[in-house]
Order: sequence, then structure tokens, then C-alpha cells
Amino acid sequence: MSAVDPLVEILHAPFARVQGQPYQDVPDDLYIPPDALEVFLDAFEGPLDLLLYLIRKQNLDILNIPIAQITQQYIGYIDMMDKMRLELAAEYLVMAALLAEIKSRMLLPRQPESEEEEDDPRAFLIRKLQEYEAIKKAAEEIDLLPRNERDTFDATVDVATVSVQQALPDVQLKELLLAFQDVLKRVQQLSHHQITKEPLSVRERMAAILEKLNRTDQLPFAACFTRSEGKNGVVVAFLAVLELSKENIIDIFQSAPYADLSVRIRSAA
Repeated sequence: MSAVDPLVEILHAPFARVQGQPYQDVPDDLYIPPDALEVFLDAFEGPLDLLLYLIRKQNLDILNIPIAQITQQYIGYIDMMDKMRLELAAEYLVMAALLAEIKSRMLLPRQPESEEEEDDPRAFLIRKLQEYEAIKKAAEEIDLLPRNERDTFDATVDVATVSVQQALPDVQLKELLLAFQDVLKRVQQLSHHQITKEPLSVRERMAAILEKLNRTDQLPFAACFTRSEGKNGVVVAFLAVLELSKENIIDIFQSAPYADLSVRIRSAA
């Protein structure tokens, strides 16, 4: 039992359905302006595209095309376009003539086997279809690539008049005292009884802080203190930091609002 040709179904489909009733012909008293209905057939880009569609639709082998069946369906498609009053491109008619020629050559009797084997009349058409299929597949893959002005858009910004200045936040005395208070709290948690007292010098602590800063660009404020020295050591270190800042040797700054304090050697600029 052969499958029903899809093009034949289209040709015999009713013109319209009104309340479920099919209408095969246009009513005589129905007026349709000439430009009221426009049909665009963008499914096929040429006769080779139509042939390739008919072959792939029916899962046919492109190397063994049934010319009679394909020719009948191709002619049916052209008749459908003619009934719909669509302009036929010359390429479709040329392809129809080529299919008719191949079909007639297929009907001719074969030469005896002793003679040289004749070329398959379908060879030229098969080669054209294979080339078109490869080009169509490559075009579809290229179309999937990102395309400028379709998928991506260039953005341009005029930065000639833009002036960006990154100013460090000012360190308020309140924030400095709060940081010092936080250090004192942490020292008290680790404080213990001192058996002996060691003399602490502000100048020596200033030199020690500068020695640490010479090894790095900046130092966290808490790194200027040594917890094992207890409260007295913290006070001496705090005085040393203030003295260095007073003498314009170091800067006390914040990298961002509400961030931890840091110190660094003041640059010559």
C-alpha cells in the first residue's frame, strides 16, 4: 500500500471550511479584491531545494532516486503554484524539463551487457543535489554563528570629557579612636599578669613600625601592635603611630568606607 502524496493532499484540500463544512469552489457571489490575499512561499529557495525536500521528506536514497515518483510530485507542485496564480521562476520549469528528460532516458532499453556500461542518466542530477546539500548545510552553520549588528552590537563611549578621580576617604578621629578601642579589647582578652616589666620606648617602636613598612606597601593598623606586650605595649605603639603621623612620615587611611584602618609611608608627592 503506497503512501499518500502530500502534494496531492494539498491539491485536493477544500478551499475553506465554514462551520465544519468544506467548500471546494469559491462562491460566485464572493468578491475578493486582487490584493487582499498575498501568499509567500519561502520554504523553497529554488528547484534543487524543492527536490531535496521531496527526497528527505520520504527518506529516499539520494544515490538511487526514483525519477518517476519524484517527477510526478514535482509536476504536482508546479501545478499547485499555477492554480494559486503564483509566478513560476524559469528555474522550476527548466528542472521539470530535466526531470522529464531523465525519466524518458530511464525508459529507453538498455544496451547489451557486453558493450560498455552507459552512464546513469541521474548522475548529473545526483551530483548537483549533493553539492547543493553540502552548501546549504554550510550556510545554515554559518548563520548560527554570532553576527555583528544582529546578535552583538558595538558600544562606543566618549571618554574625552570624563574625569575620574578616586579620592581616599577621610579618616575621622572618632573612627581612629574606635579602632584603638577595638585593639585594647582584644589585648585585654589575652592579657596576663606581668612578672617583670620591660622598658618600652616610643622611638624604638617608631623605628620598628617603619621597618615593617619598608618591607611592604601598607600595613593593617592592628599589625602595628604586639599583643604579648599587654596594655602598656599597645599604648606605646599607639603613641608611636600618632607621632609618625604627626611628623608626616606615615599616612593613616581607609581603602573604603567602614573598612579597617591601614598605615603606609607617605609618598614624596
